[in-house]
Amino acid sequence: MADMTELHQAAALGDYDLVSEILKKGLHDPNYKDIDWNDRTALHWAAAKGQSDTVRLLIEYGARPCLRTDIGWTPAHFAAESGKLSVLRTLHSLHAPIDTPDLYGDTARRIAQIYGHKDCVKFLETAEVECNDYRVTEELKGEPMDEVDKDWESKKRELQEAQPSNKKHGVKERNERGPKQQLLIQQPARSGIKSAKSMAPKCTPGQQKINP
Repeated sequence: MADMTELHQAAALGDYDLVSEILKKGLHDPNYKDIDWNDRTALHWAAAKGQSDTVRLLIEYGARPCLRTDIGWTPAHFAAESGKLSVLRTLHSLHAPIDTPDLYGDTARRIAQIYGHKDCVKFLETAEVECNDYRVTEELKGEPMDEVDKDWESKKRELQEAQPSNKKHGVKERNERGPKQQLLIQQPARSGIKSAKSMAPKCTPGQQKINP
């Protein structure tokens, strides 16, 4: 399955009602990664679009906020890039790992700094400390946080070896290659969802494929 699932499309379009309908019917795996969109899950899309209620709903139905894209971005990274403070608050309230570094060592807070979202940066400064405290507490209780994406970990070494220079330059270099992410997806009629691929750019600076 290389194309976006209906769940991915609904989340990308910000359609809470349709996301809810799909989840209730169990039509799609909420943790499915779309390889044509850099391994994004529906939760990544909802976070990028600032859909706090959809983010909460997806997690309630089993979506894992620790899953990463091909360069290691979690939903928190997408929310930070877009300046979606409400989504960051929601993720934090649900004990999502919001301090996870990506392939380049950048956390969601660093992404927020790069894009100038000062309110997000301020929130994440405190949230990161609280997240780590919760992590330690849960480990002591023998109930560690769900924060390991095994699929990502298996790819990480290969990606790092393929692009060793990326580890030195990080997000700043990626951002200099082009403009900010612009999701051009618009809401179609509910009677026929158009493919989001036909309405949005193939890759964006924050989530582009690992190619020189």
